[in-house]
Amino acid sequence: MIRQKVFIQEQGVPEDMELDEHDTTSKHALAYEGVLCVGTARLVALNSHHAQIGRMAVLSAFRNRGIGKAILSHLIALAKAEGVLTLILHSQVSAIPFYAKLGFIAEGPVYDEAGIPHRNMMLLLPQ
Repeated sequence: MIRQKVFIQEQGVPEDMELDEHDTTSKHALAYEGVLCVGTARLVALNSHHAQIGRMAVLSAFRNRGIGKAILSHLIALAKAEGVLTLILHSQVSAIPFYAKLGFIAEGPVYDEAGIPHRNMMLLLPQ
């Protein structure tokens, strides 16, 4: 529901691009405000030492409260516990400063994904 509201309704991402084959095999993190789920993201295993964080979304009324940071920190800790050495993500250009605060480094050119400018980011995890 959160991804539908944020990506499809708010940002205009086509539904067939938002939902994909990784949803069933990913580990999903959810953030709650009381009984209301207000944020989500997922961790996709790429191989034994590499994973991707994606589909990070927080409902608009709950942004700028540290919820996204808590979700991201949780997924980073989960990745470390599973032996992941490299985390990648496709950041919307407007979100690059958010991810950079947690150590992600932008790399490569800006590209279009679902009509939104993105840039790849990477985080090397200590062993």
